[in-house]
Amino acid sequence: MRIYLLVMMLPIFFSGCSDKDKDPLYLDASQPVEKRVNDLMNRMTLQEKVAQMSQYVGIEHMKAAEKDMTVEEMKKSHAKGFYPDLHSTELIEMTKQGLIGSFLHVITSEEANRLQSYAMQSRLKIPLLIGIDAIHGTGLYRGATIYPTPIGQAATFEPELAEKASRQTALEMRATGTHWAFTPNVEVARDARWGRVGETFGEDPFLVGQMGAATVRGLQTSDFTGQDKVLACTKHFIGGSQPVNGINGAPCDISDRTLHEVFMPPFKDCLDAGTYTFMMAHNELNGVPCHTSKYLMKDILRDAWKFNGFIVSDWMDIEQVHEKHCTAATLKDAYLQSVKNGMDMHMHGPEFADAIIELVNEKELPMSRVDDAVSKILTAKFKLGLFENPYIDEKKVSQVLFSAEHRETALEMARKSIVLLKNDNNLLPLDSDRYKKVFVTGPNADNQTILGDWAFEQPDSCVTTVIEGLRMVSPQTDFDFFPFATNLRTMEMSRVLQAKDRARKADLAIVVVGENSMRYMWKDKTCGENVDRYELSLVGLQQQLVEEIYATGVPTIVVLVNGRPLGTEWIAENIPALVEAWEPGSFGGQAVAEILYGKVNPEAKLPITIPRSAGQVQTYYNHKQTSKWFPYGTGKSTNLFEFGYGLNYASFEFSPVKLSARSMNEQDTLRASVEVRNIGERAGTEVVQMYIRDCYSSVVRPLKELKGFHKITLQPGESQTVTFNITAKELSFYDIDMNYGVEKGEFEVMIGNSSRDIDLQRELFTIK
Repeated sequence: MRIYLLVMMLPIFFSGCSDKDKDPLYLDASQPVEKRVNDLMNRMTLQEKVAQMSQYVGIEHMKAAEKDMTVEEMKKSHAKGFYPDLHSTELIEMTKQGLIGSFLHVITSEEANRLQSYAMQSRLKIPLLIGIDAIHGTGLYRGATIYPTPIGQAATFEPELAEKASRQTALEMRATGTHWAFTPNVEVARDARWGRVGETFGEDPFLVGQMGAATVRGLQTSDFTGQDKVLACTKHFIGGSQPVNGINGAPCDISDRTLHEVFMPPFKDCLDAGTYTFMMAHNELNGVPCHTSKYLMKDILRDAWKFNGFIVSDWMDIEQVHEKHCTAATLKDAYLQSVKNGMDMHMHGPEFADAIIELVNEKELPMSRVDDAVSKILTAKFKLGLFENPYIDEKKVSQVLFSAEHRETALEMARKSIVLLKNDNNLLPLDSDRYKKVFVTGPNADNQTILGDWAFEQPDSCVTTVIEGLRMVSPQTDFDFFPFATNLRTMEMSRVLQAKDRARKADLAIVVVGENSMRYMWKDKTCGENVDRYELSLVGLQQQLVEEIYATGVPTIVVLVNGRPLGTEWIAENIPALVEAWEPGSFGGQAVAEILYGKVNPEAKLPITIPRSAGQVQTYYNHKQTSKWFPYGTGKSTNLFEFGYGLNYASFEFSPVKLSARSMNEQDTLRASVEVRNIGERAGTEVVQMYIRDCYSSVVRPLKELKGFHKITLQPGESQTVTFNITAKELSFYDIDMNYGVEKGEFEVMIGNSSRDIDLQRELFTIK
């Protein structure tokens, strides 16, 4: 391996920059970005250009890996950086030589400033672009505001709130020295076994696209120019959310129709919202690794969609083209295939730069391909204001992180993300006067699992756990808390029985179970990145814990804290009250308690179908009729809970659908309306959902597809008319010849408060 650490070739050096050139144009902030990019690139050597395409893990991250992990562990890790022949100290020299363009996993402001100071010692003083996995807040940074994970954000059915949280995330990122968020993940989740479901916005292309686009707008605004914006990174392109066996990075085999109708629309929505970067997917798609796919990177992104930002690889996935996919005989060939077909930046490692330089010198890779990639990366650095000021004021970090405004948004989002799944006999909301002694237990009742994946351990003062929230919201209640350890796999039956004995003495029991996504306790994780499962039951003795508590006869509430749908069939059929909290973030415990005690009326809806077991995977609401043609020979065929479902302490009544016309032309707009009335005794917010079905078509179509939603808040007795516009956009699909458009014939519009047939009002109309 050759790394150019100390010496640049003198002829190239002097041709690129002379002593007389004291005030280069590219450092003049008054000049247009395009001129600044061109001027800088004319001064750059090939090595310096390829350096801009090269990303490395942070030096402190690398030091920790070198200290705490064996070589074999690091080779297998997808979370720890490992360079066998390159020590962390050598990265410092490379940065000073201008041979690194980007870092990731930099999680302190001190290191961010230190790395930029090294870059400022380079010949051209090109600042670093620092990326971080700020999936729901910049959660890898200690003291940051942690919002609900994306699956919970989607449950709000409120893209405006996701945009607000993302805008705040951008401010916290820039305050801590990072400029590029590796989010949103707009893969359409179709396999609950996949550990990264909680990182997505669920199973519906329309909802996923709406939430993803909102995230992009929040991070970048209309234009990411300025020192308070960050780049969004729309990922993973494409198909990783329907992997074989539910395994992260496993092959994806889907039809061209499914690819275009289900998986691509959210990515296009994010592109339309202005996303400046895309990240390719770990997996192969129909036999071709996404990281080398000309079809995805050039034909779709560049040519068809006119994407003008840059494309980044995922964690050393170009290397997997050679080592796992085996479609490149050498690493050098893998790099050639990837970059030639459209890859602009490599995450992460040292071999890439040497290989690209060799390939250009050998005329295997056009210099124009390198220039195209580098110009887009430099454009981002100029627009983000990094050339004017690559540093941050470390004294101001505490003023931005976890600010009052950000805390308020995190709490609001948590409140709106928690789904009430069951409430027999109106057990909820709880009456403090009736239930004076409440027993609380479960592994997720008093720890930071509520933060979800992509969050490191936060200060206790920044996290409200469930038991803390309960004591805060109902201080007059005597809460008897019985703890369990975070490792779900090592629960002991003796502890379960002790909990049962304690529960007998209470008026009510609250059991908080689910999964563990804590990234900093990797061996304890049961959910999150690279923690996939072949079944969906509660891990360890959690199910036994719930059953033993229930067996005491004490009224029991189960709260689920988890990142993926769980097959909790027994609980759903036996426990009177069931709450899906997802992973609700910094103030999740407070939000859960407020809902249980009626301080807040739940309004969230499921963004994904919950199956009874893994045996129903794949299951999703927008299925074809024959996919559920016959019932299973054993067990129930219905899902546990359907997409769009969620209870409320209010009650809503929907009128029949009224149409502005019974037929329309392709150019027309048809209006479909319902009157929604709150027939309950308290105010509530309802998500009014519109689904469309093409009754007869040239190809088989789903039984229903979400095409719009509105949130309304009504006082008791109040009513409101909700109107949806239906245009060709809501009716179009790919016909038998894969032409996109509307077919004439009969359509059905369905409006209600979930995708369940019993919750929908229906009406027919025709396209002439």
